[in-house]
Amino acid sequence: MSRALAERLAALLQAQGRMLATAESCTGGMISAACTDLAGSSNWFERGFVTYSNEAKTELLGVDAALIAKHGAVSEEVARAMASGAISHSRAQVSVAVTGVAGPTGGSAAKPVGTVWFAFALPGRLVSEVRRFDGDRAAVRSATVRHALQRLLELLEEPEEAG
Repeated sequence: MSRALAERLAALLQAQGRMLATAESCTGGMISAACTDLAGSSNWFERGFVTYSNEAKTELLGVDAALIAKHGAVSEEVARAMASGAISHSRAQVSVAVTGVAGPTGGSAAKPVGTVWFAFALPGRLVSEVRRFDGDRAAVRSATVRHALQRLLELLEEPEEAG
């Protein structure tokens, strides 16, 4: 399923003349891998950031450490900063960022295992959302990859608003 989504995403990004960057925490590069599994991905995939630690989020993406301290790494604010940072630290016009609790440990009442924040930076807009996926670590990570690719496709297919 992820391959078919990546193929559709590849075609759409190429048709739009855009490049993609990823900023991944809980998926550890799985979104980038799904994209670069396709031959010719260098035509539309610019780079991927695997920023698993808080320090990596700050050093590689420019996420303010105070933002992480205030809201936690698994938060809307950090996901949005990651997506914006992926754009500003690459040559891409589109990015997807994910940060979540894949489990089996690390969850809390406020952020149970399976909680994942997504952010999508597209020309002129930044969209964020949270999802909660069931299952073990592998299931949460796979669902995160699928949702990231599917939602990015949906957002890219939306007509751009006239300015």
